[in-house]
Amino acid sequence: MDSPHGASVTAENFGLKGPRGWAFRGLGVDAGPGSLVAIEGPSGSGRTCLLLALTGRMRPTEGHAKVGGLRLPRKMAAVRRIAALGPVPGVSELDPAFTVAEHLRERALLQRRFDGSLRALLRPRAERVATAQERIDAALDAAGLDPATLPKAGRTSVRDLERLEALRLSIALALIGSPRLLAVDDTDLKLSDAERAEAWQLLRSIADNGTTVLAVCSQAPEDAITLRTDSAGSTDDAVGADGTTAETAETAETATGETTTEEGTADAFAETGRA
Repeated sequence: MDSPHGASVTAENFGLKGPRGWAFRGLGVDAGPGSLVAIEGPSGSGRTCLLLALTGRMRPTEGHAKVGGLRLPRKMAAVRRIAALGPVPGVSELDPAFTVAEHLRERALLQRRFDGSLRALLRPRAERVATAQERIDAALDAAGLDPATLPKAGRTSVRDLERLEALRLSIALALIGSPRLLAVDDTDLKLSDAERAEAWQLLRSIADNGTTVLAVCSQAPEDAITLRTDSAGSTDDAVGADGTTAETAETAETATGETTTEEGTADAFAETGRA
């Protein structure tokens, strides 16, 4: 029997510290392949740092985690190969001057160049183009984005997209590489209630089709496995969709008197890098 496509995500006592404090600390989760995992908390509470740490883009300070059976931080490069970033400000943002079609062509080209086998690279050009278009079409369908409905179809500039359309495009770009884990930052930022519901429905459908989803948000849906990074509280729990507690999250003052701060989050970005 084939193993599930999605990557399991587990963590215990997971933390990341910058020079002036903890970006996050004491977090734990146990999510199987194809799970929808919401990272919930206010801005500045370490949400994005946690997202990047679990996708192999930031080095944790304490605890351990496994993504698809790959241990962090030892296998960060391997985790990056199976985890794709959707929109993450300052890391994987859309270029506002590019059109939708240009973004899609560029991503398909990069995917073929860096992830394709030698045999695939030596195939006739027409066959390579057809394969790339199939990937693009499948990703757009999974992301629920039809370029034909946009004001100028594929020639529509990113700057002219609505917020939800831009989110769908970013997700489509990430899905072109058929990742086992999809990571999305600021999922519900600047969305109306109806648009927020659409966004979660989209991510839920991607998870239901087998790809594990990590999504940063200010308010998680009830059916998601939720990791809370609320620096304003004393403690919070990582709660599964069935209401079970996965692990206690120490996000306020710790036993040693150290605190999780917005400055700590910023310092963690600067010190660990995002490559």
